[in-house]
Amino acid sequence: MNGLPPPGRLRLMTWNIHGGIGPDRRFDLDRIASLVAKHAPDVLALQEIDTRGRDIDCLAPLRGLDIHHFTEARTIAVPDGHYGHALFSRWPTSDVVLHDLSVWRYEPRIAIETQIATPFGPLHLVAVHLGLFIFERRRQAGMLAAMARRVRGMPTVMMGDFNDWFSFGQVTRTMSHVLPERTRLRTFPAQKPALRLDRVYCSAPGMLADAFTDPAARAISDHLPIIVDLALPARGNAVPAEPAEAGHVDSDTARTGGVIDDPEPAESR
Repeated sequence: MNGLPPPGRLRLMTWNIHGGIGPDRRFDLDRIASLVAKHAPDVLALQEIDTRGRDIDCLAPLRGLDIHHFTEARTIAVPDGHYGHALFSRWPTSDVVLHDLSVWRYEPRIAIETQIATPFGPLHLVAVHLGLFIFERRRQAGMLAAMARRVRGMPTVMMGDFNDWFSFGQVTRTMSHVLPERTRLRTFPAQKPALRLDRVYCSAPGMLADAFTDPAARAISDHLPIIVDLALPARGNAVPAEPAEAGHVDSDTARTGGVIDDPEPAESR
């Protein structure tokens, strides 16, 4: 499925781009940008953006996507570049916060939280790239659930690479209490997808009008993207949530600038 989303829908896309390096071991953000542009997302989350060892101008194809409001989370910054993930929005964002999800001395992890002023009402959105280890994700999932509980009267979407290897893993079990609807698409490894590492979670049933992947991404990254057509609930019908505290860090790097897959086992729902 290509082109614009149906009338009255928002199109979201999340994709781990593997540093811009495809299975041919070639760095090429032009082909990343071309595939993204084909689906015309209103909101785009990209993981594993990597400029280390390259000129910063290497990101020009991403800046040319015509999705103007931009927030990045640089989880690794070194003299010759940086590594992390980013969120692009067609509409203005506000209340941008970078939440530090890092656990001990393992790879730093940051969640991007914001509110997006869509034509259909405000959307609370969090973009993530979670840790590789179960105990990391257990703590990170708890922090994400707290972010969802804190927001009242506004639909919430969390999307990205959750690295939750098991369909009934800790992330899903924790988040299903506050974000009951999610995608179930296999995205990794791209050549023969077996695992649902990349997901979109929503706060209300019926928000996921459609969800699909693009097999053409097999030639570009080790993950397939998830593209979602989202139906926001009518104002006043957003799932209420309880307030909760969530640790965060403010950062100078934050700037505003298909087909649903086969069902999971019953115990994972």
